[in-house]
Amino acid sequence: MRIADYTNQTHPRVAVDAVLFSIAEGALKALLVKIKKGPFAGRWAFPGGLVQVGESLDDAARRELYEKTGVQDLYLEQLYTFGDAQRDPTAHTVAVAYFALVPDPGRTLHSGDKYADIGWFPVRQLPQLAYDHNAMAAYALQRLQAKLGYTNIVYSLLPREFTLAEIQEIYEVIVDRKLDRRNFRRKILALGLLKPLPKTRRGAHRPATLYTFTRRSPMNVEVL
Repeated sequence: MRIADYTNQTHPRVAVDAVLFSIAEGALKALLVKIKKGPFAGRWAFPGGLVQVGESLDDAARRELYEKTGVQDLYLEQLYTFGDAQRDPTAHTVAVAYFALVPDPGRTLHSGDKYADIGWFPVRQLPQLAYDHNAMAAYALQRLQAKLGYTNIVYSLLPREFTLAEIQEIYEVIVDRKLDRRNFRRKILALGLLKPLPKTRRGAHRPATLYTFTRRSPMNVEVL
């Protein structure tokens, strides 16, 4: 990457970038957009943009994600501030990174006029991204894995109704290891996070009881 020339810039710009996670096909995936113009044209990156005058950082991140996915009701958390003066060769830009969670990656995506393409990519097989977004991806994954152990934010990756096997699969996909089935179920049920529903889902084996979360808002609780 060429060294940036900021001789005509008096103050850094402020941008937001959002690492949006979801689960699909047994893998943790992240939403990427393909840059259309500039020194990173043709490269993939996380969706983001400049913060508008009078707009809060959280609102800017939600706006960017809504414009690409149409999603408004999602878990969103500020992640880290990336401030290397050379991270953007077009201008000195400070990026405030977020990570977000959605349960359904099958929704319609919108690249808009700003990007050439948009799509979901396995987090552990990401291409070489623009800017410092590979470092951003690693930081976001680390935060997600940590928070999965001491909060209930897994609700953001599941539909309203699910089986115990499905919630265990979410944990296993994210932490990248198998969990003991009996111990996991005993722990998750003892925490009072789940409520059984008076219905089942038929599968290859015997029907599985469906559950729902007792609350769908963030709270600290030791799960793993």
